[in-house]
Amino acid sequence: MKSAFRIMFLLVVFGLLFEITNQTFAQTNPDLSTVKTQFTVPKMILGEPRAGLRVKQTTKGWENTDVYHVIYLPKNWKPNKKYPVIIEYAGNGYYKNKFGDVSNGSVEGSSLGYGLSKGKDFIWVCMPFVEVKNGKKKNAVTWWGDIEESKKYVLATIHLLEESFGADKNRILIAGFSRGAIACNYLGLFDDEIAPVWKAFFSHSHYDGVSENWPYPFVNRASALMRLNRLNGRPQWISQENNTTNIITYLEDTGIAGDFTFCSIPFRNHSDEWILKKTPEADSARNWLRKVMK
Repeated sequence: MKSAFRIMFLLVVFGLLFEITNQTFAQTNPDLSTVKTQFTVPKMILGEPRAGLRVKQTTKGWENTDVYHVIYLPKNWKPNKKYPVIIEYAGNGYYKNKFGDVSNGSVEGSSLGYGLSKGKDFIWVCMPFVEVKNGKKKNAVTWWGDIEESKKYVLATIHLLEESFGADKNRILIAGFSRGAIACNYLGLFDDEIAPVWKAFFSHSHYDGVSENWPYPFVNRASALMRLNRLNGRPQWISQENNTTNIITYLEDTGIAGDFTFCSIPFRNHSDEWILKKTPEADSARNWLRKVMK
């Protein structure tokens, strides 16, 4: 009993120390606004997809719903050529913190794919989570919506990208910020149907399995471990504002060996806009992408 109590006490102390350290980093680390912006994400428009444009689109089968994604064909896109793909998921909506960081949960509000690709060489698609309520389907602003419907939509959209825009099905990256970072494993490794689709994973800020307190099914670590076992050694970029200590500790505890690249983003912001800034971390992310997707 004394031993169990001592272990519990140490875990509580460690958790408090980590929280204090994280808060200290957040207070002392600089704000992203102090760094020069290198890339500006194009605004979403209506129309047909063309090179260099970011266009609202709905996949066949969902035409009579309010579901949509945003597709960006690279500025050097040409027909009859093959292109690697970045599939990106956004953070939860209704989020704002004391530093002015905002997430509205929309597909048009994402940044990672554009900053990673610099707008060329990659097809970039910001994908929705699909919510089904009273028989109506729309993009979910928070969490997963209907996870099976969300999975069905992304798989159908990837088929559309292959058929119409030259997407290379052997070079698809799943990426995401915050909610989207958790989705890299939660949705990307959800079952044996969707897990083999991805060549690599790019998650920024949060990671599936680290917390068991999020409000959705199968959030527990046993379920997260089942998902992680479907990774099969494929490369993952794992970054987070301030530090990645909690994610490293979690992955060490799982005993899963993987091709993990950890990167602490030295800014206090809970935001994906670091990838648009002129920083060595953004350059490292782009170098990682080129290496794993070649």
